[in-house]
Amino acid sequence: MAKFINAAGAAGEHAGAVTIESVADILERDLDNVIQEWLFRVDKEPDLTAIPLSFEDRTGHLPQLLRDVIARLRLDDKTEAEVSKAAAHHGDLRARQGYTVAMAVQESRLLQVSIFTTLHKSQSHLKFDTLLPAVVTIADEVDAQLKQQMLRFMASDAATAVATLKLA
Repeated sequence: MAKFINAAGAAGEHAGAVTIESVADILERDLDNVIQEWLFRVDKEPDLTAIPLSFEDRTGHLPQLLRDVIARLRLDDKTEAEVSKAAAHHGDLRARQGYTVAMAVQESRLLQVSIFTTLHKSQSHLKFDTLLPAVVTIADEVDAQLKQQMLRFMASDAATAVATLKLA
């Protein structure tokens, strides 16, 4: 929900007013920019680009992961967030694509940096007293998504080890 704040900080609709938006609204509005920022950062990482992937294969998971972050931001403090199914699927996908755990962690770190960069660019539209709690929520959600990915990596590694033992 957007609000208007004039230069003196009073709410209302006045000339020179700045639209104040929630962190969730900004991320929803700038979803494509977050993805482009993330891809720009990924493209600078030789260990990540060592695995050649199409744009869709590299970024296809991001819209749902970001929608999960946005949904989490919109929950009240007492509501427990659901486990991200998209994150688990992403972990399976990256394991099949040959990613290492370190590469998945790097991608997750770059996602947080890209989200925070996007918020920084929109800082004049944010109410400061809501920003830090939102940053904590974002970090917690992205880390929870990373946990789901790592659980799938470990399951994939275990399945590979069992298959290897059966062949031996």
